[in-house]
Amino acid sequence: MKKHILQALLFLGLLAVALPAFSQDEADAFWAEVQEIAIVEQKVMMPMRDGIRLATDIYRPKTDEPVPVIFSRTPYNFNLYSEGKLNKRQIQRAMEAVKRGYAYVVQNERGRYFSEGEWDILGVPLTDGYDAFSWMADQEWCNGKIGTLGCSSTAEWQMAVAALDHPSHAAMIPQGYGAGIGTVGDYYEQGNWYRGGAQQMLFTSWLYWVQNGRIRPMFPKDATQEELIRMSRFFDLVPDPPDVDWKEAFRHLPVKDIIENVDGPRGIYSEMIQRKPNDPAWFEGGLYHDTMGFGVPSFWFTSWYDVSISPNLALFNHVRENPEVGADQYLVIAPVLHCAYTRATENTIVGERSVGDARLNYDELIYGWFDYWLKDDKSKDPAQMPRVRYYTMGSNQWQTAETWPPQSAEMTTFYLDSEGQANSLFGNGVLTTQMPDAADQPDAFTYDPMNPVPSVGGNVCCTGGAIDGGAFDQQELEARQDILVYTTPPLEEGVEISGFIETTLYVSSDAKDTDFTVKLIDVYPDGRAYNLDETIQRVRYREGYDKEVLMENGEVYKVDLTPMSTSNYFEKGHRIRIEVSSSNFPRFTRNLNTGGNNWDETEGVKARNQVHHSAAYPSQIRLPIVR
Repeated sequence: MKKHILQALLFLGLLAVALPAFSQDEADAFWAEVQEIAIVEQKVMMPMRDGIRLATDIYRPKTDEPVPVIFSRTPYNFNLYSEGKLNKRQIQRAMEAVKRGYAYVVQNERGRYFSEGEWDILGVPLTDGYDAFSWMADQEWCNGKIGTLGCSSTAEWQMAVAALDHPSHAAMIPQGYGAGIGTVGDYYEQGNWYRGGAQQMLFTSWLYWVQNGRIRPMFPKDATQEELIRMSRFFDLVPDPPDVDWKEAFRHLPVKDIIENVDGPRGIYSEMIQRKPNDPAWFEGGLYHDTMGFGVPSFWFTSWYDVSISPNLALFNHVRENPEVGADQYLVIAPVLHCAYTRATENTIVGERSVGDARLNYDELIYGWFDYWLKDDKSKDPAQMPRVRYYTMGSNQWQTAETWPPQSAEMTTFYLDSEGQANSLFGNGVLTTQMPDAADQPDAFTYDPMNPVPSVGGNVCCTGGAIDGGAFDQQELEARQDILVYTTPPLEEGVEISGFIETTLYVSSDAKDTDFTVKLIDVYPDGRAYNLDETIQRVRYREGYDKEVLMENGEVYKVDLTPMSTSNYFEKGHRIRIEVSSSNFPRFTRNLNTGGNNWDETEGVKARNQVHHSAAYPSQIRLPIVR
């Protein structure tokens, strides 16, 4: 069993999960059940307009009536055979769709597994999605209405193809998606590659096993469908690279050589790591960007401990402004990890923190949505359900709203203050609603890129086991002197914070460039300190991502950090805390503080960083408090 790839796919919660094969008798019985209710066509090579053919499996009900289609296009493996044995998990979602009267079509992106062509992490040509819709709509078994479904990279392509407004693309459900390319709200992340101008290191470990298209076996152009099906029993085409200790591997410098250092395949990573946020190459792929239109009713599934939760919410708001389909956008925000919606239990544990019973009937939501848009079932009118359904941690309940943030949320400013010694949990940093009126007493710390603050939990995915996502007690971490800690007194009454969290810091440094990080914390009466969200800003991009402005020693700079997001109820007696530092590694790549490229450097310098707080320098965090 390919253990490391299995672990990654299980974490992503994708269709391509590879589970242990079952006995031959069980396999035969299951296959007989499938064939009893469905017509199954494997390895259909669907032609694109440039002659490239994409490997496609089709499951459809045994009926003479045309049916709607649920379509999932993915870079991940959906081969029916794993190590030569039938894999039941690969067909379970298809069977559920067939039982409900849908054809289920799953397809590999070009350049992935049995599909021909070259793969691009930033999205294969948009025309592939359009051509696939046209091909399916022309089949006699299709009623002309197609819905798209998928999580993570199986969702990323949906937004851009929705901009093409294909007449058959009737509805979509993107889950755990990114925000595409360009500016969406306050985010400029280029396919989740960046956060605040700092690289999100998940793509290093993810590309280690994904960028293998050039070394996969290829089959002759004249291979028949029957031959491809037969060969699929011999080749599942999943790579089997050596296991990697990513906690150690991420430390290698220069960053551009990390994959090569663990003997990974050469590929797009070595090019992308050199791209700056404003590089025109980001716009050459097939991902959505904010200048595109949008023409499809959408049901967005997001989660609080996902790597892209804030951009996800910003994209939902962005699409809602579209006059054509803005009224047909709905949202779910669950308190789980990346693509882990259905793993919520009666006592959902996210990291170390219990958030209560976070279950939802996702099948009912998904098929209700498709029944309305693809089958014209008026009884499933989405107007009967809440526009936004979000889970509030702490109070551990599902809530509803017409907008995000909820209309009753009011931004309340909390100022950072101290006597100049906010270092660590044991310092004197405070959060207060009163602006400091005393003279500036900045808090200083030394950031050493060779000894960065380690990532403990967080809003992460896909780091190859280097980080366990979710909420973890931060107290041990907060003993470090390079973390500034600002905390309110115990709350006299409970407070719900739901929405975008904005942070402005006034900072200085003796380095040419450095990063500043912020983490929002719920502190329990017994001292447990659970992380809610986190962000970072590379200071050279404080004036925008189209230019780099280095720092001068002694100058104080205003830095607005990329907003965070959460919905959390701070109970009476709890405290609200933020941590400020200059690293969160390997969640984000380290800034080596030189002002250089960073990606090709092997040596860093220590930075003496300061956070200022006074009437002249009102460092602050603005929290959306629901009254």
